[in-house]
Amino acid sequence: MCEALNLTRTDDYRWQAGSVAESAPDIALRDPIQRIALAWSGDGYRRITHELRRQGVVANPKRVLRLMREDNLLCLRKKAFVKTTDSDHGHPIYPNLAGEMGLTGINQLWVADITYIHLQREFIYLAVSLDAYSRRCIGWALGRRLEAELAVVALQMALSERTVGPGLVHHSDRGVQYASREYTGLLNERGIRISMSRRGNPYDNAKAESFMKTLKNEEVYLYEYESLTEAIERISQFLEEVYNQKRLHSAIGYVPPAEFEQSLGQATLLN
Repeated sequence: MCEALNLTRTDDYRWQAGSVAESAPDIALRDPIQRIALAWSGDGYRRITHELRRQGVVANPKRVLRLMREDNLLCLRKKAFVKTTDSDHGHPIYPNLAGEMGLTGINQLWVADITYIHLQREFIYLAVSLDAYSRRCIGWALGRRLEAELAVVALQMALSERTVGPGLVHHSDRGVQYASREYTGLLNERGIRISMSRRGNPYDNAKAESFMKTLKNEEVYLYEYESLTEAIERISQFLEEVYNQKRLHSAIGYVPPAEFEQSLGQATLLN
Protein backbone atom coordinates (compact mmCIF):
# COMPACT_ATOMS: atom_id res chain seq x y z
CA MET A 1 0.00 0.00 0.00
CA CYS A 2 2.85 2.38 0.85
CA GLU A 3 4.51 1.70 -2.51
CA ALA A 4 1.26 2.31 -4.37
CA LEU A 5 0.73 5.64 -2.60
CA ASN A 6 4.42 6.61 -2.73
CA LEU A 7 4.59 6.90 1.07
CA THR A 8 7.16 5.78 3.63
CA ARG A 9 6.38 3.39 6.47
CA THR A 10 6.79 6.29 8.89
CA ASP A 11 3.94 8.12 7.12
CA ASP A 12 1.76 5.01 7.41
CA TYR A 13 2.49 4.57 11.13
CA ARG A 14 1.76 8.23 11.76
CA TRP A 15 -1.58 7.98 9.90
CA GLN A 16 -2.59 4.84 11.82
CA ALA A 17 -1.78 6.61 15.09
CA GLY A 18 -4.20 9.37 14.19
CA SER A 19 -1.64 12.13 13.62
CA VAL A 20 -2.73 15.42 12.11
CA ALA A 21 -2.45 15.48 8.33
CA GLU A 22 0.87 16.82 7.12
CA SER A 23 1.51 19.42 4.48
CA ALA A 24 2.67 18.26 1.06
CA PRO A 25 6.14 19.85 1.47
CA ASP A 26 6.70 17.94 4.72
CA ILE A 27 5.68 14.65 3.13
CA ALA A 28 7.97 15.25 0.16
CA LEU A 29 10.89 16.17 2.40
CA ARG A 30 10.72 13.21 4.80
CA ASP A 31 11.94 10.61 2.32
CA PRO A 32 15.24 12.30 1.34
CA ILE A 33 15.91 13.20 4.98
CA GLN A 34 15.39 9.59 6.06
CA ARG A 35 17.62 8.32 3.26
CA ILE A 36 20.46 10.67 4.21
CA ALA A 37 20.04 9.94 7.94
CA LEU A 38 20.20 6.21 7.20
CA ALA A 39 23.43 6.63 5.22
CA TRP A 40 24.94 9.14 7.67
CA SER A 41 23.57 8.21 11.05
CA GLY A 42 25.89 10.56 12.92
CA ASP A 43 24.84 13.69 11.02
CA GLY A 44 22.89 16.48 12.66
CA TYR A 45 20.24 18.61 10.99
CA ARG A 46 22.70 21.26 9.72
CA ARG A 47 24.83 18.79 7.77
CA ILE A 48 21.75 16.99 6.45
CA THR A 49 20.35 20.34 5.29
CA HIS A 50 23.53 20.97 3.29
CA GLU A 51 23.47 17.45 1.85
CA LEU A 52 19.88 18.04 0.73
CA ARG A 53 21.00 21.19 -1.07
CA ARG A 54 23.80 19.29 -2.79
CA GLN A 55 21.11 16.93 -4.07
CA GLY A 56 19.00 19.82 -5.35
CA VAL A 57 16.49 19.84 -2.49
CA VAL A 58 16.06 23.27 -0.89
CA ALA A 59 14.88 23.04 2.72
CA ASN A 60 14.74 25.36 5.71
CA PRO A 61 17.07 24.10 8.51
CA LYS A 62 14.31 24.57 11.10
CA ARG A 63 11.96 22.34 9.09
CA VAL A 64 14.69 19.69 8.75
CA LEU A 65 15.29 19.83 12.51
CA ARG A 66 11.56 19.50 13.25
CA LEU A 67 11.10 16.53 10.92
CA MET A 68 14.19 14.77 12.26
CA ARG A 69 12.98 15.27 15.83
CA GLU A 70 9.53 13.90 14.97
CA ASP A 71 11.05 10.84 13.30
CA ASN A 72 13.59 10.28 16.11
CA LEU A 73 16.52 10.78 13.75
CA LEU A 74 18.60 13.05 15.95
CA CYS A 75 21.73 11.13 16.89
CA LEU A 76 22.75 10.32 20.47
CA ARG A 77 26.32 10.84 21.69
CA LYS A 78 28.41 8.50 23.82
CA LYS A 79 31.13 9.62 26.22
CA ALA A 80 34.69 8.37 26.26
CA PHE A 81 36.11 6.84 29.39
CA VAL A 82 39.63 5.59 28.58
CA LYS A 83 42.64 7.82 29.12
CA THR A 84 45.16 7.71 26.28
CA THR A 85 47.39 10.68 27.15
CA ASP A 86 50.24 10.25 29.60
CA SER A 87 52.08 13.56 29.92
CA ASP A 88 54.06 12.58 33.01
CA HIS A 89 57.35 11.66 31.38
CA GLY A 90 60.92 12.91 31.12
CA HIS A 91 60.94 13.81 27.42
CA PRO A 92 61.22 17.43 26.23
CA ILE A 93 57.98 19.41 25.88
CA TYR A 94 57.56 21.86 23.00
CA PRO A 95 55.60 25.15 22.95
CA ASN A 96 52.22 25.54 21.29
CA LEU A 97 52.96 26.99 17.84
CA ALA A 98 49.65 26.01 16.25
CA GLY A 99 47.61 28.55 18.20
CA GLU A 100 49.48 31.42 16.54
CA MET A 101 49.10 30.18 12.96
CA GLY A 102 46.74 31.58 10.34
CA LEU A 103 46.37 28.79 7.79
CA THR A 104 46.10 29.56 4.07
CA GLY A 105 46.68 26.13 2.55
CA ILE A 106 47.42 22.45 3.05
CA ASN A 107 50.70 21.07 4.43
CA GLN A 108 51.15 24.05 6.75
CA LEU A 109 49.87 22.37 9.92
CA TRP A 110 49.36 18.70 10.67
CA VAL A 111 47.60 17.61 13.84
CA ALA A 112 47.77 14.18 15.50
CA ASP A 113 45.95 12.31 18.22
CA ILE A 114 45.37 8.84 19.70
CA THR A 115 42.11 7.28 20.90
CA TYR A 116 40.88 3.92 22.12
CA ILE A 117 38.43 1.56 20.40
CA HIS A 118 36.55 -1.06 22.42
CA LEU A 119 36.36 -4.49 20.79
CA GLN A 120 34.16 -7.20 22.25
CA ARG A 121 36.99 -8.61 24.37
CA GLU A 122 39.76 -6.00 24.41
CA PHE A 123 40.78 -2.40 23.77
CA ILE A 124 42.78 -1.37 20.72
CA TYR A 125 44.19 2.04 19.87
CA LEU A 126 44.04 4.31 16.84
CA ALA A 127 46.60 6.99 15.97
CA VAL A 128 45.80 9.53 13.24
CA SER A 129 47.45 12.42 11.42
CA LEU A 130 45.30 15.12 9.80
CA ASP A 131 45.90 18.12 7.60
CA ALA A 132 44.47 20.94 9.71
CA TYR A 133 43.48 23.10 6.73
CA SER A 134 41.54 20.54 4.68
CA ARG A 135 40.67 18.23 7.63
CA ARG A 136 41.80 15.27 5.51
CA CYS A 137 43.05 12.17 7.28
CA ILE A 138 46.51 11.61 5.79
CA GLY A 139 47.86 8.91 8.11
CA TRP A 140 46.54 6.34 10.58
CA ALA A 141 47.47 3.15 12.41
CA LEU A 142 45.62 0.64 14.59
CA GLY A 143 47.25 -1.56 17.20
CA ARG A 144 46.87 -3.37 20.51
CA ARG A 145 49.57 -1.46 22.36
CA LEU A 146 49.54 2.22 23.29
CA GLU A 147 53.16 2.88 22.40
CA ALA A 148 55.20 5.36 20.37
CA GLU A 149 55.46 2.90 17.48
CA LEU A 150 51.74 3.26 16.77
CA ALA A 151 52.01 7.03 16.38
CA VAL A 152 55.18 6.65 14.30
CA VAL A 153 53.42 4.34 11.82
CA ALA A 154 50.61 6.88 11.35
CA LEU A 155 53.15 9.66 10.82
CA GLN A 156 55.11 7.56 8.32
CA MET A 157 51.92 7.05 6.29
CA ALA A 158 51.33 10.82 6.26
CA LEU A 159 54.91 11.45 5.16
CA SER A 160 54.53 8.95 2.32
CA GLU A 161 51.28 10.60 1.18
CA ARG A 162 52.40 14.24 1.32
CA THR A 163 55.28 16.39 0.16
CA VAL A 164 56.83 18.11 3.15
CA GLY A 165 57.87 21.70 2.52
CA PRO A 166 59.66 24.25 4.69
CA GLY A 167 57.68 25.63 7.61
CA LEU A 168 55.40 22.62 8.19
CA VAL A 169 54.29 22.43 11.84
CA HIS A 170 53.22 19.20 13.54
CA HIS A 171 50.91 19.63 16.54
CA SER A 172 49.83 17.04 19.13
CA ASP A 173 49.16 16.73 22.82
CA ARG A 174 52.17 16.27 25.10
CA GLY A 175 51.64 12.53 25.56
CA VAL A 176 54.64 10.24 25.82
CA GLN A 177 53.99 8.76 22.36
CA TYR A 178 54.43 12.14 20.66
CA ALA A 179 57.25 13.32 22.94
CA SER A 180 59.27 10.11 22.49
CA ARG A 181 62.68 10.11 20.83
CA GLU A 182 61.40 7.95 17.98
CA TYR A 183 58.61 10.36 17.11
CA THR A 184 60.36 13.70 17.59
CA GLY A 185 63.45 12.30 15.88
CA LEU A 186 61.44 11.53 12.75
CA LEU A 187 59.94 15.02 12.76
CA ASN A 188 63.33 16.67 13.20
CA GLU A 189 64.83 14.47 10.49
CA ARG A 190 62.25 15.80 8.00
CA GLY A 191 62.63 19.42 9.11
CA ILE A 192 59.14 19.62 10.64
CA ARG A 193 58.62 22.05 13.52
CA ILE A 194 57.13 20.52 16.66
CA SER A 195 54.17 22.00 18.54
CA MET A 196 52.36 20.63 21.60
CA SER A 197 49.22 21.51 23.53
CA ARG A 198 49.32 23.06 26.95
CA ARG A 199 48.78 20.69 29.84
CA GLY A 200 45.10 19.89 30.44
CA ASN A 201 43.87 22.03 27.53
CA PRO A 202 42.08 19.86 24.90
CA TYR A 203 41.06 22.97 22.95
CA ASP A 204 44.67 23.36 21.81
CA ASN A 205 44.14 20.26 19.65
CA ALA A 206 40.47 20.82 18.87
CA LYS A 207 40.65 19.76 15.21
CA ALA A 208 42.01 16.32 16.10
CA GLU A 209 39.53 15.97 18.98
CA SER A 210 36.65 16.84 16.65
CA PHE A 211 37.82 14.24 14.13
CA MET A 212 37.93 11.52 16.79
CA LYS A 213 34.39 12.37 17.87
CA THR A 214 33.21 12.13 14.27
CA LEU A 215 34.93 8.78 13.76
CA LYS A 216 33.36 7.27 16.87
CA ASN A 217 29.85 8.62 16.31
CA GLU A 218 29.67 7.75 12.63
CA GLU A 219 31.60 4.49 12.51
CA VAL A 220 32.90 2.94 15.74
CA TYR A 221 29.71 3.20 17.83
CA LEU A 222 27.61 1.73 15.01
CA TYR A 223 29.47 -1.59 14.92
CA GLU A 224 30.76 -4.14 17.42
CA TYR A 225 34.10 -5.19 16.00
CA GLU A 226 35.02 -8.72 16.98
CA SER A 227 38.71 -8.53 16.09
CA LEU A 228 41.55 -6.18 15.23
CA THR A 229 41.38 -7.40 11.64
CA GLU A 230 37.72 -6.46 11.32
CA ALA A 231 38.34 -3.06 12.92
CA ILE A 232 41.19 -2.34 10.49
CA GLU A 233 39.03 -3.29 7.51
CA ARG A 234 36.03 -1.19 8.52
CA ILE A 235 37.94 1.85 9.76
CA SER A 236 40.13 1.84 6.64
CA GLN A 237 37.01 1.90 4.49
CA PHE A 238 35.48 4.70 6.56
CA LEU A 239 38.58 6.89 6.49
CA GLU A 240 39.56 6.40 2.87
CA GLU A 241 36.20 6.01 1.14
CA VAL A 242 33.73 7.82 3.40
CA TYR A 243 35.34 10.50 5.56
CA ASN A 244 37.89 11.79 3.03
CA GLN A 245 35.77 11.34 -0.08
CA LYS A 246 32.10 11.80 0.88
CA ARG A 247 31.51 13.28 4.33
CA LEU A 248 30.59 16.96 4.35
CA HIS A 249 32.65 19.11 6.73
CA SER A 250 31.20 22.34 8.05
CA ALA A 251 34.59 24.06 8.52
CA ILE A 252 35.45 23.81 4.80
CA GLY A 253 32.12 24.88 3.33
CA TYR A 254 30.19 21.61 3.66
CA VAL A 255 32.22 19.65 1.12
CA PRO A 256 34.35 16.51 1.64
CA PRO A 257 38.08 17.01 2.38
CA ALA A 258 39.21 15.44 -0.90
CA GLU A 259 36.87 17.67 -2.91
CA PHE A 260 38.05 20.70 -0.95
CA GLU A 261 41.71 19.94 -1.71
CA GLN A 262 40.85 19.42 -5.38
CA SER A 263 39.17 22.83 -5.48
CA LEU A 264 42.34 24.38 -4.02
CA GLY A 265 44.35 22.91 -6.89
CA GLN A 266 41.89 24.21 -9.46
CA ALA A 267 41.95 27.68 -7.90
CA THR A 268 45.77 27.70 -8.11
CA LEU A 269 45.62 26.81 -11.81
CA LEU A 270 43.08 29.56 -12.49
CA ASN A 271 45.23 32.14 -10.73
